[in-house]
Amino acid sequence: MAKISFYLFEKSPERQVESTCRLCRKILKKSERIWLLCENAELQQQLDDRLWSFDATSFIAHGIDDVNAPICISAKLPEQSDWIIFNFNDQALEQFEKFSHIIEIIENNEVAKQLGREKFKQYRRFGIEPKTYKL
Repeated sequence: MAKISFYLFEKSPERQVESTCRLCRKILKKSERIWLLCENAELQQQLDDRLWSFDATSFIAHGIDDVNAPICISAKLPEQSDWIIFNFNDQALEQFEKFSHIIEIIENNEVAKQLGREKFKQYRRFGIEPKTYKL
């Protein structure tokens, strides 16, 4: 059964891209592979740029549509199921059963919160009870 995690920024003004980099760095220490599912080309570029410069001592290894990188940024889902998926799209991930962990990052603004609520409800309709982490 897939695990769905919502990271909800209630007080923090941290941007989605920043929190993604922070979580990616933490997850990579466990030697897991990360797929950043993102159809928006502008957001893909922001993620790419920030992953290069996030850590002052070393960049976070990644690539756009590079399935051999520890972090892959792509508009489509991976073929293999051994990825942790960060979902940046506007809909809940219907293929959630294929992956062990889906992560949704919700910024502290009304548009993002409303979208997050809708995605949360969609996962519940799929029979999943997402975990919420308030930051």
